[in-house]
Amino acid sequence: MSNRNDTFITLREKYPVFKYESYHYSWQEQNICLQFKFSVGKNILFEPQTIIKYHSDYQCFIEKYSLEELDTLVFNIGMIELISYWKSVCSPTIEILAAKIEENALPFWKKLYYNGLSEFFYTNEIRTTQEDFVQLVVNSDKDLPKLDIKLSDKYIVPIGGGKDSVVSLELLRTQEDIIPLIINPRGATIDCATIAGFENNFFEIKRIIAPRLLELNAEGYLNGHTPFSAMLGFYALMIACLSGRRHIALSNENSANESTVIGTNVNHQYSKSYEFENDFRNYIANYLNDKLDYFSFLRPISEFQIAALFAQQKAYFSCFKSCNVGSKDNIWCTHCAKCLFTFIILSPFLSQQELISIFGEDLFYNEDLLPIFKELCGQTSSKPFECVGTIDEVCLALANSLSKYEELPPLLKYFEQSDEYKKYKGKSLEDALQLWCKAHFLSDMAEKILKSSLKID
Repeated sequence: MSNRNDTFITLREKYPVFKYESYHYSWQEQNICLQFKFSVGKNILFEPQTIIKYHSDYQCFIEKYSLEELDTLVFNIGMIELISYWKSVCSPTIEILAAKIEENALPFWKKLYYNGLSEFFYTNEIRTTQEDFVQLVVNSDKDLPKLDIKLSDKYIVPIGGGKDSVVSLELLRTQEDIIPLIINPRGATIDCATIAGFENNFFEIKRIIAPRLLELNAEGYLNGHTPFSAMLGFYALMIACLSGRRHIALSNENSANESTVIGTNVNHQYSKSYEFENDFRNYIANYLNDKLDYFSFLRPISEFQIAALFAQQKAYFSCFKSCNVGSKDNIWCTHCAKCLFTFIILSPFLSQQELISIFGEDLFYNEDLLPIFKELCGQTSSKPFECVGTIDEVCLALANSLSKYEELPPLLKYFEQSDEYKKYKGKSLEDALQLWCKAHFLSDMAEKILKSSLKID
């Protein structure tokens, strides 16, 4: 962590108002192009762009919508896009000029911004509160109507190239009419879609970051994590409306609810949590369309259970990737928390040879990973700031992996000597695989599909 609270205060004094000035969208050939305009003072202008494509029958978009019907959707996307730019200066006021927001809707945005930036505030050691960090001021008379759309009982499944969305794809595609959604496609996401049978048949969103933000980052302005999954949610809503598909099935699991910093509300995965999912569903119903169904298909289960299901999908072993560090090169870097966590959570369900074939090496032999290993096991004040599972399931996975080795590698030897091993030694894998969280929004059909896959009554 680095203490940048003084920078935070200085920037707020220098840039008191961040403006959401406008949004624009148009058809360009077969694509829908979005552009947003945010400004700070006289010299800072951000104009990010997004291109929405579809890799099959473009008529599913064009026949259903005229441009004027997209205003509400595009404006809301701008409301979530702006937070990536606001955080560079943290102006105490966000002035919304692009359109009107109902007064009752503002608390949703303020809570999302604050909790979605909890990691950003924590890692920069910024001292602020939900009440004080920003004020939202609406200065527009442009009303935005709720969406009057006809929706079918078909599904959109966002995929990121990791094991979780693969499980959702495989379980849902045999039972429901689904199409994948990919933001900024890369090797793993395209390969996973292809293996699932959706080659050139998926929705694609290409986000283009405003270059000015990168310049400010290089100049030492504030930077940090933003709630990407919330952004994905708003883009998925637009795709759902454009294609007339009612259901948006995310792949966020129950484990995402656990705080990253123990004993606090700081959660790297806030916008993957049940709390956000519930808030978002209420926002959609109240201000957009109450027939849209945004939910997480994997919410009732854990990362541990997802690993068990993924272990049955051998066709994906060579192509899935969860590593953010190596994403541009489509590799496992083998040095980060995401690589180590994924290796650990799969270790009870795959052989050592299978794990090595995926990662290129046995990470339990890499002693340089010990500091991250301790974080994952709960031996430090926080877990890694990555999308990883709970401390409980990491320790359970480790306790059930020791028997696979005649001579323990260094990381497992360290775990065997820890208090955590004494606590989890002998705990049943079968019991962990039968857990079911009732706090979810699955339909009866979706619940039946997921329970059947785990043989849960």
